[in-house]
Amino acid sequence: MSARPSICTLACITALFLVACGGGGSSVAAEPSPTPTPTPAPTPTAPQLSTLRSDLQSPWGIVQLPDGQWLVTQKGGSLLRLPASGQGPMVAISGVPAVASAGQGGLLDVAIDPDFASTPWVYLSYAEPGQGAEAGKSGTAVARGRLVGNALLDVATIFRQAPKVSGGGHFGSRLVFARDKSLFVTLGERQLGAPAQDLAQTLGKVVRIQRDGSIPSDNPSFGSGARAGLWSIGHRNPQGAALHPGTGELWVSEHGPQGGDEINIARAGANYGWPIKSYGCHYGDPISEGCRLGGGVHAPSYVEPLTYWVPLSVAPAGLVFYTGSMFPEWQGQLFSGSLAGQALWRLQLSGNTVQSRTEMFKDQGERIRDVRQAADGALLLLTDSGKLLRLAR
Repeated sequence: MSARPSICTLACITALFLVACGGGGSSVAAEPSPTPTPTPAPTPTAPQLSTLRSDLQSPWGIVQLPDGQWLVTQKGGSLLRLPASGQGPMVAISGVPAVASAGQGGLLDVAIDPDFASTPWVYLSYAEPGQGAEAGKSGTAVARGRLVGNALLDVATIFRQAPKVSGGGHFGSRLVFARDKSLFVTLGERQLGAPAQDLAQTLGKVVRIQRDGSIPSDNPSFGSGARAGLWSIGHRNPQGAALHPGTGELWVSEHGPQGGDEINIARAGANYGWPIKSYGCHYGDPISEGCRLGGGVHAPSYVEPLTYWVPLSVAPAGLVFYTGSMFPEWQGQLFSGSLAGQALWRLQLSGNTVQSRTEMFKDQGERIRDVRQAADGALLLLTDSGKLLRLAR
């Protein structure tokens, strides 16, 4: 009789079989699954500059209406309504005040009321021709009218720069509403220099008024004899202005003489030094540090600019802080058009410090007059050659 395997022998064989097959005891770890390769994030599309139209005539200012349409000023004196796309038929708006269109003067900036949906006021800055004893002279003025259909109604002038003077340069002028719905107006010194320090005049100043033209009770005091409405003084020709989205402060860009263009925060009661101090030089002077007006350095008597351009002017114009989602990498950065520089400047900020400046689209050869952010996050640019450009991705 053959011998039968013992119970122990069968148990051992079974255990060996289970180990070989990977089963049985919990002490045998399963082979780990491979880690999946992460999907790389898509590379953002490079910003693209396209031309929406090229049939404008010396456009100066642009603003988007709540319904997406655009209002554009033309220096010759016309206010246009454009479709939301920026393309297609334009409509002229009637009721625009008469302007002195000569030199740098004409119909300039445009802004809409903070409560436009219920009170559809449109605000215009312009070179106003003088009358009577001031015939042949001009000065920056601000008017407003209610936009009804394609007409401005109840048009009234709510501010006049004083005095009106001869010449066709340095009118400013940008319109920016503060958070409290008061209105900042930037004013050039009409190429006269010294009036920027004269408190009895509004040349070379930033003024702050209410929407009806009255003076806010909390404006800074410059002492007896000072013109009503003054906010800051010592400006040359501020052609860009924007409200900081975080602090609510007014930032301005202004033209220097030969070099010395500046970016400043226009603060209540502050003096920015023109024409006593500038990092620029008088026209015709050989460019060097030695020709800077007053030695260049503004402090301690005057406010130092946040940044300045030397040795040559770029003539900054139009200013906007980027807050859109189309270019998240540009959040909080400052954009400025430039005229002589024929470029778009992007300024990277850390708080109030300008960390770097990047010149963009120099190859386009365009004098960029205004820069605005559209509701979709694109940037729209106006050029002196009559183009409306869109920067998008």
